[in-house]
Amino acid sequence: MLSNVDRELLQRCLSRSSGGWDDFVDRFLGLVQHVVDHTAATRSIPLAISTREDLVSDVFVCLLKDDFAVLRRFRGRSSLATYLTVIARRIVVRGLLQRRISGNRERTGMIQAVEAEPTADALEQLAEDRDSIEMALNKLSQEEAMAVRMYHLEGKTYREIGLRMGMAENSIGPYLTRARAKMREMLSS
Repeated sequence: MLSNVDRELLQRCLSRSSGGWDDFVDRFLGLVQHVVDHTAATRSIPLAISTREDLVSDVFVCLLKDDFAVLRRFRGRSSLATYLTVIARRIVVRGLLQRRISGNRERTGMIQAVEAEPTADALEQLAEDRDSIEMALNKLSQEEAMAVRMYHLEGKTYREIGLRMGMAENSIGPYLTRARAKMREMLSS
């Protein structure tokens, strides 16, 4: 639950007391940095220092947005650190997806500028990889395939997936783990 220290810090921040925001940032900067690092690591995305700093900044900008709207929605049913971890993770996942999409567009443009036409071998390998992954997804149940697609391709959060699939949020992680294990087994055989 919400500690007295965090309750006071949150109040100072929301009332715009002198130094309230600075103290808030000092207290939770390490947490947000950890969330950025952990989220990127779990998705096997290497981060440049500048990208890491941008993502941390994105989180704090989102917290400031609309007169601390995200912080005002906090109801104290968990610790403030837990709440901020969930919020930060969502922001970071979206930021990573946006950077990956724009990065892929840039890389695709560079590759096309260097190679007028992709090699037949490269196209064949890409087609084989896609076919293998699609076959593995098609062998999963419809719900498992939908969950994998929503998480890995659409960047949905566990909560969003749970709401869409009618499952508890805390059961989505284990569900995805089992589905990925089935896919790995299918791809390795």
